Amino acid sequence: MSANVLALAELRDGVLRSVAAEAVAAARGLADELGGSVDVLAIGPPGTSEAVLALGSAGADRAFVAEDDSFRLYHPDAVLRALETVVAAGDYAAVVFPASMQGKDLAPRAAVRLDAPLATDVTGIATDSGAITASRPVYAGKAMADVRFEGAPALLSVRPNVFKPGQRDGTPQVESIDVAAEPARQVVTGIESAARESLDVSEATIVVSGGRGLQDADNWGMLEDLVDALGPDATIGASRAVVDAGWRPHAEQVGQTGKVVSPSLYFAIGISGAIQHLAGMRTAKVIVAVNKDPEAPIFNVSDYGIVGDLFEVVPRMAEEIRKVRNSG
Repeated sequence: MSANVLALAELRDGVLRSVAAEAVAAARGLADELGGSVDVLAIGPPGTSEAVLALGSAGADRAFVAEDDSFRLYHPDAVLRALETVVAAGDYAAVVFPASMQGKDLAPRAAVRLDAPLATDVTGIATDSGAITASRPVYAGKAMADVRFEGAPALLSVRPNVFKPGQRDGTPQVESIDVAAEPARQVVTGIESAARESLDVSEATIVVSGGRGLQDADNWGMLEDLVDALGPDATIGASRAVVDAGWRPHAEQVGQTGKVVSPSLYFAIGISGAIQHLAGMRTAKVIVAVNKDPEAPIFNVSDYGIVGDLFEVVPRMAEEIRKVRNSG
């Protein structure tokens, strides 16, 4: 079996997304265990060749790049054609995708096209007697499953914010590949961003989520003030109940039917902790919960819990955080 690993680099409008470096970092760790190298596949508009050079610091050795203005937006058919060509020529042990919204769409398509086994939302990768194994949460995050791959290449989509890229020296060797911009069965005509310019909740390192405990949509300014105090790495999240009530957009929903997040710091403000919500944030490194109900299930998974009135606690939090940040 080959020891080399291929990573998919995700771009938006020609700009590398943070999950691209994380996919390369996951591939680098696996390739180091297998004794192989890391290749990257990137499909994007003119200028992508220069953009992928930054992935050298995450561990990329070589990059295959297809550039065309029609690839400025996500083009699944083109990516699959390129992937099939590169995998057939490269004999890879594994292919790593980010478990982003784009990656969740692409990885199952690739598994069918390549007739290869796939593990999704992976949080750990290792080898066992030469075989690749992956750890992933199951049963709404209540248990972890270890998956052993028998076939090759093993396809893995890795959860954002889990595989942190290091700072390596080196620049990947870039090779251009020809991918015809053929008419597609599915075309992305545009991507709409939220009115509030903020980090995607699945990629932020700090997430401040609110639930029905905030009582009204007009009270979210309090959470936005906390996010502002925490700095540019923070963003807003929401429970399903809040989204269903129309208080916040679906793009911010955290949970089993929303987005799965793994930030370094997660605030659960006025969220009781239903199992569907826990499935989306249980793997956060540190969880801080604020709830007036001392029996709320959220306290069972939190590292720090505050039993109190969130309308008093949250403004005080923001104030104290600003004091600490300003004193530095």
